[in-house]
Amino acid sequence: MTTVGILGGGQLARMLALAGAPLGLRFLVMDTQPDACAGQFAPLLVGDYRDEDALAEFASKVDVATFDFENVPAESAQWLSERVPVFPNPRALGLIQDRLAEKTLFRDAGVPVPEFADVTSREGLDAAIAAIGTPCILKTRRLGYDGKGQFRIRPDKAGATADDAWDALGAQAQTVGLILEAFVPFERELSVVAVRGRDGEFRTWPLTENWHVDGVLSASLAPARVDDALSTIAFDHARRLAERLDYVGVFALELFCHGGELLANELAPRVHNSGHWSIEGAETSQFENHMRAVLGRPLGATTMRGHACMLNWIGELPDADAVLQVAGGHWHDYGKLPRPGRKVGHATVRRDSAMELAQVLQRVGESLGRQDQVAPVVDALERSHS
Repeated sequence: MTTVGILGGGQLARMLALAGAPLGLRFLVMDTQPDACAGQFAPLLVGDYRDEDALAEFASKVDVATFDFENVPAESAQWLSERVPVFPNPRALGLIQDRLAEKTLFRDAGVPVPEFADVTSREGLDAAIAAIGTPCILKTRRLGYDGKGQFRIRPDKAGATADDAWDALGAQAQTVGLILEAFVPFERELSVVAVRGRDGEFRTWPLTENWHVDGVLSASLAPARVDDALSTIAFDHARRLAERLDYVGVFALELFCHGGELLANELAPRVHNSGHWSIEGAETSQFENHMRAVLGRPLGATTMRGHACMLNWIGELPDADAVLQVAGGHWHDYGKLPRPGRKVGHATVRRDSAMELAQVLQRVGESLGRQDQVAPVVDALERSHS
C-alpha cells in the first residue's frame, strides 16, 4: 500500500487524506503543531520543517510527498526530494514563494500582469510609485497570504501615503523583500483551478468566480459568468505556466478581469480554496486529482455536475442545519477551534440550473443571517440569466 506524505497538516491536507482513502492510500502528515486538524484523519509527525532529523523520519515512512501550503521552506522540499519523489517540484515551490520571481515568470511566459517593481529602500519606493502611479499596493515578496503583508497606497490626501506604507512594511525590505504593484480596478476576480500529471496531461475545471472580504475568500461560483473565449485565454495562461514549471499536481491561477482583459494576480502551488466546490460539483474533485497526479495515475474528468457555490466559514461555524436541510447542500467542518480570521469550514450548494442555485442560496443566506455573503453570488446568477 502506498503512503503519501503531506508537509502541512491543515484543512487541505485533511481533505487530501479523505479523497485518497477510496484510492487505497495511506497518509503521513508532518506539521509544526500537535493539534493540526489533518491529524484527526491521518498519523501526524510533529516537527519543524527545517529539522533534518524530523524530515529524515518523514522520508523513511512515505513513498511520495506533497504539501498543503506554499510556505513550506523550498530548501526543505529540495532536501526531501533527494530521498523521495516530491510533487510539485521544489523549484516551482521556491519560485512561487517570491512574488517578484512569480510576476517575472508571468511576464516572461506572456501572461499579462499589473505593473510591478522591486522595492529595497524608502527612496526606491518613491521611485516605484513615480513609475507605476497610484493607487498601488506595497506587498512583502514572501510569506503574505489572505491579504496579509499588504498595504494600499491611495492618491487622495485622506488616503494612505508612501510614509504610511513604509512604516507598516519597510522593516521587511531587507528580510523578506518588498514589491510594489499597480492597483487593478477589476470587475471580477476569477481563478483557474488546474491539474497536470506526471506525463504532462493537463486538465482544468471550469473557470471560477470569487468574492473576497478583507482579503479572504468569502464565496466561489462555478462555472463563472464568462464567455468561452475568455475561459480559453485563462486556460491557456494556466497551461503555459504549468509547462514552464514542469508542474505536477493541482494549482490555482488567480486572475483579475479588467476591461475584458485577464491579468494574473498570483499562482497557488497546491489545492485551492476556490476549488473546494469540486468535491460535490465535479466528476473528480481537485483533491482526488491531486492524488492521481502525484502518484502518476490517470487524471479524472473535471467536468461539472450542474452549478455550484462554495461559502467559506471564517472565525466560527454557523448553523449546519441551514445548509443541510436544502436540496444540494453539503457541509464541511474542518475540526478546528473557532478563532477570529481562521478558516474553520465551508459549505457547498450544488443545483442543476443557475436559477435553482440562486434560489437555494437566497434561502441559505436568510436562514443563516448571512445575506451579505450570498448576495453578490445571487446577483451574478440572476443577471446572467436575465
